[in-house]
Amino acid sequence: MKIKLIAGGAALVIGAGAYYLTRGDALEEAAKARTAQGAPIVEVTLPDTLSAKAEIGKHAFDAVCADCHGQNAAGKLGFGPPLVHKIYEPNHHGDMAFYMAAQNGVRAHHWKFGDMPAQDGLTKTDVAGIVTYVRELQRNNGIN
Repeated sequence: MKIKLIAGGAALVIGAGAYYLTRGDALEEAAKARTAQGAPIVEVTLPDTLSAKAEIGKHAFDAVCADCHGQNAAGKLGFGPPLVHKIYEPNHHGDMAFYMAAQNGVRAHHWKFGDMPAQDGLTKTDVAGIVTYVRELQRNNGIN
């Protein structure tokens, strides 16, 4: 009798867990469906001013990165992740990760946007400015 109760309880827990997990995915998909393709993924609060290096980086970001990572690195639904996000904080993705991503591309590993291709035509100086711009945006949004 106890074995049947334990087996029944285990089946109930497994079933409830599966429902919860699939329901979460369904809710996420429903939310995405209600949001326009290309919409920003996160809200970014802009600093009052940017350093001169970040201003130059913003121009490079807007020219090369914004098509996928969105205006002000807020991400772009259906295209690319936000860089103003805890995942990209300096302790998790250091500055060198940005250089390597631009030079070599990146396999998708945190998000479901697919792989990022290498970005031809960016110099190390361009990427340095982009990193400065992104880091200033992050700091202004509490990501250090």
